[in-house]
Amino acid sequence: MQVKFPKNLGGKLAGMKDSGQAPEHSPQAEKTPTQVEANQGHLPGILPIRGQQVLSWLDRGWKDMGHSPGLSLIHGLVLALCGGFITWVAHDRFWLLAGALSGFLVLAPVLATSLYAMSRAIERKEAVNLRLLMKTWTQWQTLHHHEPVSYWCLVRFGVLLALAGSGWVLTSSALITWLAPAPIRTPMDFIEHVVLHPDSHLFGVWLMLGGLLAAPVFASSVVSMPLLLDRKMGTLQAVLTSWQVVLSHPLPMAWWAFLIMALSMVGLFTVFIGLIVVVPLLGHASWHAYRDLVDTRGIPERVPRHEVV
Repeated sequence: MQVKFPKNLGGKLAGMKDSGQAPEHSPQAEKTPTQVEANQGHLPGILPIRGQQVLSWLDRGWKDMGHSPGLSLIHGLVLALCGGFITWVAHDRFWLLAGALSGFLVLAPVLATSLYAMSRAIERKEAVNLRLLMKTWTQWQTLHHHEPVSYWCLVRFGVLLALAGSGWVLTSSALITWLAPAPIRTPMDFIEHVVLHPDSHLFGVWLMLGGLLAAPVFASSVVSMPLLLDRKMGTLQAVLTSWQVVLSHPLPMAWWAFLIMALSMVGLFTVFIGLIVVVPLLGHASWHAYRDLVDTRGIPERVPRHEVV
């Protein structure tokens, strides 16, 4: 199914499946600035998938981890340490801890950027090393920020997700503080006075608000960051493409969202130790989800294949 958006939200949708176009893995033809600008008026097509492909993303992500386990696991270690730091700071203010950890998960697609770059390099049979990671995180500084298709679009999208995460932290904190029947300082306080309180619907309201935030954030980010990293596209185009993916494949995307949340909960409830493996697994898998879902033919690559990393 192909979902169409109004022209004023991103232009015409292009299936980009004409027989005359080059295959995805063939060298891209050199494009003039006018051609690149013309591509900015279109969204890429959405590829058909089967439900069982969702699990294959995790399988391929696991294989990417095995290609460079040290570099992959260090991403998970960094995020596990960040989670531990958040818990240390807010251990006696559970209302803040719950919101902060939820907001932390919102930012996960941005924090996994270099994992996408690693999977792309493995796919291209390029070197996967520390230099690749450093270049991924610093290259936006070497490009002109006034160019609409530069790496600055990744920064802008990261800011949007950070604002969403901050908004949830404030909302969660205010809700628990104002409506809880007793002060919430520890996880046991939260369970006793919010989750199990017989006369309070606060937990249901808290979950509902969290879901209202999580659904549009997931729809906006499911393929946005890999797409922005891989192709010369603007932030709005990437977000609309991500929504197009979710609306075109609602059931597989709901299954994918459930798997992401379930694995993330495993990481959190193992005192963040599980995040060491979960974070790189989901990061690499998200790259393969993007590659299976988005038809990028006709959209110039952000980093040419011949460029040595």
